[in-house]
Amino acid sequence: MSWQAYVDTSLIGSSHVDQAAIISVAGDSIWATSAGLTLQPAEMTALSAILKGDDSAKDAQDKAFANGLYIGGERYVMAKVEGRSIYARKGREGLAIAKTTQAIIVAHHGEAQVAGSTTQTVEALADYLIGVGY
Repeated sequence: MSWQAYVDTSLIGSSHVDQAAIISVAGDSIWATSAGLTLQPAEMTALSAILKGDDSAKDAQDKAFANGLYIGGERYVMAKVEGRSIYARKGREGLAIAKTTQAIIVAHHGEAQVAGSTTQTVEALADYLIGVGY
């Protein structure tokens, strides 16, 4: 399956996600994205830094908790960083982000969608990709 198919079918097609992207774990390239979500280079670099898993990640996390996490030019309040995942919100909208071996999955849910369902969808895709070596 292509990266775009994962975005279109596994994420957007679930109806629990209204915008999504898959980027490289280094945060230097976009592999696939849905309509309406444009990630900036600085936003991707920040995601990579937050999820790095070393001492520098703590500094990036502290900065994001203090200043917000920017995705698609919008500021989100960081709710939690847990292992490979980031959860953030902006009003009733939110983000579920998960890191795999080679990729970072970014998923947005709108006001009408349930955050927990979005999280389950993203984590299931992350588990699958890790299982197949990505």
